[in-house]
Amino acid sequence: MAPTDRARRDHLSRPRVTGVDRSAAAPTVPGDPLAVAWLPLRTLGRGVTRGCAAFGLGAISATALAPLHLAPSGVIGFGGLWMLLVRTPSRRGAFAIGWLFGLGSFLVGLSWITEAFSVDAARFGAFAIPSLLALSAGLALFPAVSAAAARLIAGPAGGLTLAFALAAAWTAGEWLRGAVLTGFPWNIAGYAWGGSDAGLQAAALVGIHGLGLLAVLGSVLAAVALRQRSVGPAAAAALIVALPWLWGAVRIAGTVPSETTGPRLRLVQPNIAQDLKWAEGERERILARLLALSGAPAADGMAPTHIVWPESAVPFLLAEAPAIRAAIARIVPPGGALLTGAVRRTQTEDGNPALLNSLLALDGTGAIIAAYDKVRLVPFGEYQPLRALFASLPKLTVGAIDFIPGTSRQPTQVAGLPSLWPLICYEAIFPGPLPGETPAPSWILNVTNDAWFGTSWGPYQHALAARVRAIELGLPLVRVANSGITLVTDAMGREGARLPLATEGVLDVALPAALAGGSFYARHGDLPFGMGVAALAGLALVGRRRA
Repeated sequence: MAPTDRARRDHLSRPRVTGVDRSAAAPTVPGDPLAVAWLPLRTLGRGVTRGCAAFGLGAISATALAPLHLAPSGVIGFGGLWMLLVRTPSRRGAFAIGWLFGLGSFLVGLSWITEAFSVDAARFGAFAIPSLLALSAGLALFPAVSAAAARLIAGPAGGLTLAFALAAAWTAGEWLRGAVLTGFPWNIAGYAWGGSDAGLQAAALVGIHGLGLLAVLGSVLAAVALRQRSVGPAAAAALIVALPWLWGAVRIAGTVPSETTGPRLRLVQPNIAQDLKWAEGERERILARLLALSGAPAADGMAPTHIVWPESAVPFLLAEAPAIRAAIARIVPPGGALLTGAVRRTQTEDGNPALLNSLLALDGTGAIIAAYDKVRLVPFGEYQPLRALFASLPKLTVGAIDFIPGTSRQPTQVAGLPSLWPLICYEAIFPGPLPGETPAPSWILNVTNDAWFGTSWGPYQHALAARVRAIELGLPLVRVANSGITLVTDAMGREGARLPLATEGVLDVALPAALAGGSFYARHGDLPFGMGVAALAGLALVGRRRA
């Protein structure tokens, strides 16, 4: 046989490996013990390196969110994740890469939760770091499943096929994170657009999850362009970033903020330290501070018609304290009302004592004329989930009695005010259209107490989420926070007034008007986002068949 024939035969008989990183295959000599021992060590080392890279990229991606808004960090993070998955052909490996990426992202992005444990450090301080680790590790399962799903959809393919699959699977995983169990849609990728009002405007069309789809898709296409040195993906990435921003800029420029006639609100930010909220010797002083701020003359001479206090502002069971309500009634504007967060006592269906986290409206006689009870409660904060399993873990809020959720999500009517959509505390992080069977409200009222988290990143992320709810629904937002950030936005999320963190003060503001006709997202919800996910997954499947 000729040498050329033998070489051709050897080449054809050599097994072909597709869809894997060929650099992982170290040459070995049959019978060489050093080569046999070196291969698993080399593979392990490469796995550790990629795992550390995934963790670091996740941590970097978190800085694209509030309050830093370093948008290039998101491109680096998600683009780097795509590159790691290109070199990770197995679903198991992709799961590990996704989990480590998510772990890094959540450890950095949610590091502020440790502040809550320092309020009563003697009881809870030891739980701070373990709780952050446990929460981050649990939430990281969603990115892990998303990465594995992306590899499942794309098969062994990389390039655009894997890019489309990753964008679809990642944002679908974020949607599930907001829906599974109690849901926790905090720091969705779409909040990376929060560095400018213009960048956020597309939420009126596709919601925060749609913005997340655009952010992730643009990032991974940029990585494809860099790796393949291709103009097409680069142009697509540029358009995905530029078009929503330009549309938002035009939308803002073409709309002049308008106000309703009549209602004038005084928003009170008392800045009460969390460790003093329910201290026996401080309760009267807290009430006196609230009353003094509420009754002070307006700087512009225009008296308010309504006063708003933050979540659980009054350190009393207000419904059971007629003397306290009488004191409050003296500063209620004539014909108006005072709205305040308050705790109410109730019972469970089986007769056990329970609490409600409520928004109450009081008139000039001290009567409670309207009430809303918080529906979405904070696990381990307001109630103890799976109490039989976690009996040894105390909840962070005062008292041993659990809060229970309210039963109705309806707009609230208060005399002298347009119909309002109440959101207490972290209810503001949940996107979604309003219930179709209810009359549409005219504005959003979000009362909260972020004093738990000091001046950390948490209050900034929380306030941004509330602003996006205003853009999604086309409704103005009034946000009243104990220690900040108190603010007012129009129906496009543009801030008209703000009180910063850790300050005491009031805002006297007119109520902005709702967007005429509402928003596209308010009418259609996440349908456009779902269609986008399905389209990208379909493109990935087509690319897989052609690979």
